[in-house]
Amino acid sequence: MAEPLAAPETLDELVLANHILAHEGVLDGFGHVSLRHPEEPGHSLISCSLSPENVSKADLQRLAVVDGRRIAGTDRPSYAEVSIHGAIYRARPDVMAVVHDHSSSIIPFGVTGAPLRPTYHMGSVIGTTVPVWDIADEFGVTDMLVRTNAQGDSLARRLGPHRVTLMRGHGGVVVAAGLREAVFTAVYLERNAEITLASRALGPAKELSDAEVVAAMATLLQPLSQERAWQYWRTRVERTPAGPPRSGRPQSDRAARDQ
Repeated sequence: MAEPLAAPETLDELVLANHILAHEGVLDGFGHVSLRHPEEPGHSLISCSLSPENVSKADLQRLAVVDGRRIAGTDRPSYAEVSIHGAIYRARPDVMAVVHDHSSSIIPFGVTGAPLRPTYHMGSVIGTTVPVWDIADEFGVTDMLVRTNAQGDSLARRLGPHRVTLMRGHGGVVVAAGLREAVFTAVYLERNAEITLASRALGPAKELSDAEVVAAMATLLQPLSQERAWQYWRTRVERTPAGPPRSGRPQSDRAARDQ
C-alpha cells in the first residue's frame, strides 16, 4: 500500500499557498513553497517541478528531509532545488515552511550590498537583519541553483536564526513557523523591497528601529492578522477568472485585478 501524503486539509492549504504566491506575483513560472510534514518532521511536502500557479493536489510529493528522496506522491521530477528546503529543515527544527522566490524587487539588495530593512510596519515580518548568501563564495562558478546538500547547508548556515536571506543574483528564502506565516512574510518581503526602493529614490528613508520591528511583528503574527490576510488572498485567487498564467505584478495589472 502506497504511503499517504498527508491529511487532505493539509494538502489543500499547500496548494492554495502556491496559488496565492503566484497570484500576488511573488512566484511566477519558477520558485516553490514547502511545508514540513505535520506528523513526520523528517519529511516535507512540496509540488513536483511545476509552475506554482498550476499546482494541484495530484502534483504534490512527500520527500525525505535528509536527502530529497521521494517517499510518496507523483513520480514526476522534483524541483532542482529541493536541497534548499531539506537543508533548512535539517538546520532549523523551528521552521515549518519555506518559500524560495525570485522576486525582482529583492534582487537589487542581494547584488549591491545595500541593506534591506523594514521600511513600513508590514515589512517588520522580515526581521531586523536580512543576510545575503553568495553561492560563489564556497562553490565558485555555478548555474546559481542550489542543487546539492552541501550548497543547501551553506545557505542554511548563512540564514542562521533569521527569517529571510537573500541569494546574490538569484532571489531569496523565507522561513516561518507555519505555512500561512511563510506566505505572509514572502508577500510583505516583496512589498517592503518595492517601498524601500521607491523611498530611497526620493532621498534618505527613515526605516523602522529594531524595537519597532519587534513590536510590529508581534502584532502581525497574531492569529487574527494572519487569518485576515489569508482569507483576503484566498478570495482574490477564487475571484480571478481562468485564463493564461499571470507573470509578475505590474502596478496596472494589480489595479485591474482589484477592481
